[in-house]
Amino acid sequence: MDSIVSAALQHGKLERRDFDEFEGVERPKIVVLGSGGAGNNTINRLEHIGIDGAELIASNTDKQDLKKISGDITRILIGAKLMGGLGAGGFPELGEKAAEASRHELGDLLANTHLLFLTAGMGGGTGTGSAPVIAEIAKDQGAIVVAIVTFPFKLERSRLDKARMGIEKLKKVADTVIIIDNNKLVQYVPNLPIDKAFSVADEVVARAVKGITETIMEPSLVNLDFADIKAVLNNGAVAVISVGEGEGPDRVERAARNTLQQPLLEVDYSDATGALIHITGGEDMTLGEANAIGELITNELKPDASVTWGARIDPKIREKIEVIAVITGVKSPHIIGDDRYNESTAGAFLYTEEFYKWDKGLREV
Repeated sequence: MDSIVSAALQHGKLERRDFDEFEGVERPKIVVLGSGGAGNNTINRLEHIGIDGAELIASNTDKQDLKKISGDITRILIGAKLMGGLGAGGFPELGEKAAEASRHELGDLLANTHLLFLTAGMGGGTGTGSAPVIAEIAKDQGAIVVAIVTFPFKLERSRLDKARMGIEKLKKVADTVIIIDNNKLVQYVPNLPIDKAFSVADEVVARAVKGITETIMEPSLVNLDFADIKAVLNNGAVAVISVGEGEGPDRVERAARNTLQQPLLEVDYSDATGALIHITGGEDMTLGEANAIGELITNELKPDASVTWGARIDPKIREKIEVIAVITGVKSPHIIGDDRYNESTAGAFLYTEEFYKWDKGLREV
């Protein structure tokens, strides 16, 4: 056995071919579209941290907000003739009309999209009103739609009903909807300045989107492809996307623990029915480490859970291991279960006690 190992090390790495060399092979088109102020903030965050393999689009009814978008991000001013680029004034019905008025332009941008990450804040005008329309346009194009939205603070009473209405519409068209609760920010980072606290939520969303995208688009030693992701996100099961990392001598345990213990996403994994786990490390990451992380995460799931894992070496990463996981069949007091929705609308929902009371009331009607 020692001779086999020695020979393998001497032969070194196989020549890596770029995906583009394989003519006729279609790359999945992945789009991240942020609508409204909150959605645009997430797009800016993704541009800042960098994301390979996805097209970034910012949509808004406010021309001034779009001017704040950085880099080469595609921008679209929706409902320009309807509202003159002055915004939706906090009225979701205007945001909806704006998206409808720009349906053709949005359709052109989303043409041939395989996977759409749609980010927006619920409770305002543009994001709340336009997100369901944009999701519908993408679904009509045959895309898998993962919506990641924020729920307002309890004190924002005028926004709560609007947010609920937007979520009700959105869940009817998106494959998976993940709700980041702003009230969790108060519990998790109460002493941070407001702008930095909101950037924490942006970072959670951005890392999840970046992780899934690069898992699909980057060549791996043990590959997870778009078909794997599609099967999980499109099967109607409650799913959560989680990101973690670890460094130092106990980086394996840290990476697994951080993946499972997301502060803004309180989740019980004990009855989880399946998981896609993708592990990225530097050239010093060993097979044993990658396998151990997979086992540590799998041990927290249902014993007969179906688990698929992949691994990738990224020379830019040093002394650190990163993990992205899509876990299905999870449960939580902050997740709406799929017993409530049909297969086309089930997703991961994270919300406040206020939202929970509203949802419970709907179920009792």
